[in-house]
Amino acid sequence: MARDKVEEAKWKGLGVNEHWQQMKGLMMETAQDICGMTKGPCRHKETWWWNEEVVEAVRDKKIKYGKWKKENTEDGRDGV
Repeated sequence: MARDKVEEAKWKGLGVNEHWQQMKGLMMETAQDICGMTKGPCRHKETWWWNEEVVEAVRDKKIKYGKWKKENTEDGRDGV
């Protein structure tokens, strides 16, 4: 499939940029034929598990990490 397209392409008389654009187009077309395309971005933007409990845990972890970075000691790692 891809080999046939490359063999059918007219390569003579092309500059480097034109050659690259044609090769890129052939590769993109072949990839689309083989892999297909998605319909677009994910429509599930909201996560069901991200609630106030998770927000609080992340906030607490960020605070502890900040303290650990300031102290920069091995003992401070226990709290993180």
